[in-house]
Amino acid sequence: MIRRTGPLLAAALLSAALLTSCTSDTPSDGPSAPAGSASPSQDGGEDAEFFTQAEYEQQLALTRETPEGPEDRPWEQMLRPEMADTSQYAVEGDDVHLCFSNAGVFNPWRQVGLRTMEAEVALHEQITEFTVVDAEGQDDKQISDIQELSNQDCDALIVSPNTTATLTPAIEEACGRLPVIVFDRGVNTDCPVTFIHPIGGYAYGAAAADFLVENVAEGGNILALRISPGVDVLENRWSAAELAFEEAGLTVADVEFTDGDPAVTKSIVTDAIQRHGGIDGVWMDSGATSVAAVEAFEDAGEEVPPITGEDQQDFLQAWDERDLTAVAPTYPTFQWRTPVVAALRVLAGEEVPVEWRLPQPTITQDTLADYLSEDMPPLHYAMCGCEGMPGYPQDWGGE
Repeated sequence: MIRRTGPLLAAALLSAALLTSCTSDTPSDGPSAPAGSASPSQDGGEDAEFFTQAEYEQQLALTRETPEGPEDRPWEQMLRPEMADTSQYAVEGDDVHLCFSNAGVFNPWRQVGLRTMEAEVALHEQITEFTVVDAEGQDDKQISDIQELSNQDCDALIVSPNTTATLTPAIEEACGRLPVIVFDRGVNTDCPVTFIHPIGGYAYGAAAADFLVENVAEGGNILALRISPGVDVLENRWSAAELAFEEAGLTVADVEFTDGDPAVTKSIVTDAIQRHGGIDGVWMDSGATSVAAVEAFEDAGEEVPPITGEDQQDFLQAWDERDLTAVAPTYPTFQWRTPVVAALRVLAGEEVPVEWRLPQPTITQDTLADYLSEDMPPLHYAMCGCEGMPGYPQDWGGE
């Protein structure tokens, strides 16, 4: 039985996805950054507040490694796992009540993710109750949600934090009562049994930047389109890109924030073209408004330069139909399956990684056809890992 509170009616999920577009990593409204976060550095990636050289180097190294785990189930794969003993959390019987405190479903990425998580839950008969609470992008509400769930009969608690620092105390408190599994965004504590996430923001930002370095002549003008400042994952993406552009001798003509708004994106691109006499490449820290950027060049009568996007179907379709020079780093939606898998392993007393690092594929011209699907909605994320699940594609809005 799936029990939800908050605006999570299944019928609204994919219809909302068709109308909403924003970053995959931060709320579209409400708190969007950890307390004390600063604006982006203007002094190069290596000096950015959010740049850590060791983590940057590790993430880039991980992109070149082969993960452990089943080849056809990337949501169960892991990179450099250090396993944790979970025998203390083992429960008797096959009657599991799994609880989930969600930051929200305020963008298509999260809507596709939640639908995928629900489908994963449905695969496991031992999960007899699945309680989902939606924080609606509000830290205060999520703190209250976590406290309430911790006092219920949940066997394990999954949390996707709205922000990092503010949610940390609530999660630490919950850890004292039941096993906690954190995914997507992190917190400033190691008390969760496992923290699940793809490789990271540096790897994403570098993949997009390296593509432009390969396809834009030295000295070319790069337009960097960002969602919002002060969010750790997004800042990591940008700091890695800054470093790559600086080392390659590319000029960052403008760094602009779009708020995930297609109209704002179009206006920014149009203005940049006029002011600089043309743009040679477009880097984006999230691909939700990539199609709007493409359309802005077309409206201006300009050839679309090399551009980065994400695995949303509308961008993949535009890439294919317009024969763009493009690449799509991903923050794979299949990660929403992993916390359910992890919770069941924990409750069975099986080992799980302390930090469960998932692979983070990049879609290139050579692999575009593998992820392009004309039967799926424009804002569906191709890296969902949901193909072959019961109800696919209809339950994800497909035909």
